[in-house]
Amino acid sequence: MLLDTASLYFRAFYGVPDSLKRADGTSVNAVRGLLDMIARLVAEFEPTHLVACWDDDWRPHWRVELIPSYKAHRVEQVVPAGPDIEEVPDPLEAQLPMIRETLGLLGIPIVGVAAHEADDVIGTLATTATMPVDVVSGDRDLFQLVDDDRGVRVIYTARGMNRLELVTNEWVVAKYGIEASQYADFATLRGDTSDGLPGVAGVGEKTAAGLLGDFGSLDAMLAVASGDPDAASAAPATMSASMRAKLVNAHDYLAVAPTVVNVVRDLDLPSAEELGARLAPVTGARRETLEDLAEEWNLGGSVPRVLASLDRTAGAADSTAAG
Repeated sequence: MLLDTASLYFRAFYGVPDSLKRADGTSVNAVRGLLDMIARLVAEFEPTHLVACWDDDWRPHWRVELIPSYKAHRVEQVVPAGPDIEEVPDPLEAQLPMIRETLGLLGIPIVGVAAHEADDVIGTLATTATMPVDVVSGDRDLFQLVDDDRGVRVIYTARGMNRLELVTNEWVVAKYGIEASQYADFATLRGDTSDGLPGVAGVGEKTAAGLLGDFGSLDAMLAVASGDPDAASAAPATMSASMRAKLVNAHDYLAVAPTVVNVVRDLDLPSAEELGARLAPVTGARRETLEDLAEEWNLGGSVPRVLASLDRTAGAADSTAAG
């Protein structure tokens, strides 16, 4: 199980009352909410390994150089020599060290890579995994990783933890009319205002899905739009003059957007086993520290719940392995 950690702690921050604070007045709603999410996910889906994937750079400069509008509306401060500073509410920012500490005490490895987003870490770990993978996120960009043959699916949290959706290829086909393997091309064509991706003018979801149904891939449709007679003769469908013009007019965007939209799948990362991601009960000093922090930080029942969930799931995995 790969957690899109920022997606989850933002959801926790906005979904759990900010009135929950520790004694010094620091908010703890994101910490409590995230721990409860992990407790539920582990109990319901029983992963054997769990990794918290982290945005070491939420807006990599190499993506911004290609599309300057990429996530620009979320920038609080541009940092020329390093990661830009994201606009994050102060009460949430103050909780990030607590989140990292609790994850460490739970034995859940936090994995980030310089100049890359959590999506790229997830893409690499999901692609190189030797076991089925559940990606937990509210970010639909990760639908491009769905692969039924390899057992890669997305546990989609956009509708809330009580309405989780299991995104498989069948789900993507039913929702968008495309294969999951076409999702990155689909997103490139459609664009995404939440990420500052303009898309192709005049091409929405239905048109993008229709183009991919007709031509199969962005590369194939661009070859036809360019006037390549061989591509046109080999294409299973014809392209209208107006659509050809739209794609030609978007040439500069389409030349770079796939690099921005496609998640990186070949980072130099250890395997889940090498990362120490196998779930195990939390014992000894780490458990005592967590229980102390539950009191000190006013984490309520979230710590006992996540500890109990890890105890049950790790114990069940051990029993299965023994059998």
